[in-house]
Amino acid sequence: MLQKYVKLYARGIVLDMGTGSGIQALTPLAKAKKVYAVDVNKAALENLRKENKKIIILHSDLFSAFKRKKIKFDTIIFNPPYLPNGKASNPALDGGIKGFELIEQFLIEAKYHLSKKGIILLLFSSLSNKPKIDEILQTNLYSFQELEKHHIFFEDLFVYKIEKSPVLLALEKQKLADVKYLAHGKRGIVFTGKYKGKLVAIKTKRPQSLAIERMENEARILRLVNQKGIGPKFLFSGKDLLVYEFVKGSFFLDCIKKAGKVRIVEVINNLFFQLFTLDKLKINKEEMTRPRKHIIIGKKPVLIDFERAHHTGKPSNVTQFCSFLTSRFVMGLLVSKGFFIDKEKIIELSKQYKLNMNVKSLNKIKEEFR
Repeated sequence: MLQKYVKLYARGIVLDMGTGSGIQALTPLAKAKKVYAVDVNKAALENLRKENKKIIILHSDLFSAFKRKKIKFDTIIFNPPYLPNGKASNPALDGGIKGFELIEQFLIEAKYHLSKKGIILLLFSSLSNKPKIDEILQTNLYSFQELEKHHIFFEDLFVYKIEKSPVLLALEKQKLADVKYLAHGKRGIVFTGKYKGKLVAIKTKRPQSLAIERMENEARILRLVNQKGIGPKFLFSGKDLLVYEFVKGSFFLDCIKKAGKVRIVEVINNLFFQLFTLDKLKINKEEMTRPRKHIIIGKKPVLIDFERAHHTGKPSNVTQFCSFLTSRFVMGLLVSKGFFIDKEKIIELSKQYKLNMNVKSLNKIKEEFR
């Protein structure tokens, strides 16, 4: 099943990962520039070495033999161990406790050894958890295509053709290195990476998201608010791609739980000033009624996630944040830190602020959080 697609697609410098009998390494030998075959099984490698002298045979646990070799492969073939077995009793069959762990490690490493237009031909089973493997591919910035599905007894076998996604290629073009998955939401996936010696955050659109031009919108907003010292420092963007300096710190509520009252007052005052500035710019950030993961507290508070931000004649950043601070849970945290919160008064002051939107009305709100 896999050999059929090796005949069709294999080209250039080829690597057969986990070669075993060597059938996949032997298949493209006539048309490939070079063929490498690796395995952890030394006996299998010795048998293949006796059978064919043209194949470059190396003992390797995944890509361990290539750590110091700057080789980029045009085709990587992998028929991995994929059965779930926590005991790992048979390394030729067992792919990890849940069946996909070895495949996941392979995919994490493979992008560093794949040429710009290179492909991976991967065979795996429904027993390995296909949805999980699809997720792993997405969170490692691959594009992929199911070439064939074949049912045998109690399982389905799949052959995938895998390539670097346009986003990954764009990041590599910008010399962005050490890209690692961090988190994902409904619309996007966040990675970290190194750019010009600095740690950066990388936001990309989730393939299944129906949102349009969210990254482009966030890039436009960040360029604007950065001029006022708001938001993470924008670096560059592309289609469905945004890169900015990584913000180190803790989420707002975690800070409130751990910090003393003086520090909390400082943080809240700073946030009110930033939100007031956004109001004056006529930019509504959104998310401020529930900004649990939209504020990072480091040396200073930083607002993140501007993908839904938009220009409006009636911005409500300050008033939304007032609603958040007077919600039952947050108000309880503040009271436990020594604050006296008069919710009704804050609601009234928020209404006055909405009418005037000036420094005087803002300061009256801030006085309630001292």
